[in-house]
Amino acid sequence: MDIEANKITAVIGPSGCGKSTFIRCLNRLHEVMPGARAAGEVWLGDIQIYDRGVDPAVIRRRVGMVFQRPNPLPTMSIFDNVAIGVRLKGLEPGESLKEIVKESLRQAGLLEEVAGRLHQPGAWLSGGQQQRLCLARALAVKPEVLLLDEPCSALDPASTLRIESLLRDLSREYTIVIVTHNMQQAARVSDNTAFLYEGELVEYAPTSELFTNPRSRRTEDYITGRFS
Repeated sequence: MDIEANKITAVIGPSGCGKSTFIRCLNRLHEVMPGARAAGEVWLGDIQIYDRGVDPAVIRRRVGMVFQRPNPLPTMSIFDNVAIGVRLKGLEPGESLKEIVKESLRQAGLLEEVAGRLHQPGAWLSGGQQQRLCLARALAVKPEVLLLDEPCSALDPASTLRIESLLRDLSREYTIVIVTHNMQQAARVSDNTAFLYEGELVEYAPTSELFTNPRSRRTEDYITGRFS
């Protein structure tokens, strides 16, 4: 499965089919689960991320993650929520932490809403704002790839559309993989779609093709609601 650079790839499939496990394997985040293992290869450019000697922490900086429910660090300010990854990584010569935080908030479509209260707790924001804060935190370390695990499932329709619009803009700079249960969302936002069923990649194709002319009967049954 080749994930195209600067494109949005949606991963769809019924609950429990392995969507979240799959994208966690793309940045080795599954390894934080006791007993977890992975087989096969994942290539990030010319690096096989499971090779011995490859530091998972480095991979996770290059492949960022936004989770299903907003998870701002509750005791930290808006500013510190965004800055924490940069502080752990360290600033490059000539970089300004303040400018990185502001640019990340701008990319996440949040800067204008919080510009005068960056030192208030991140947990004070609304649910949609918290999710965009988590997006800004992921963007602050300048990843190459952005993984999103059902990022809109806990959001209202207006916040969902805001996130989707941001993803289209961000795809000009980032490669994006999004897990979603929402067929309409996959059709609206993605360039390519992968259908997983019971741990198997059933079909992977351009989104318009997969939704209008699927090759597999299982894909057709799923997207038309014959099974879930």
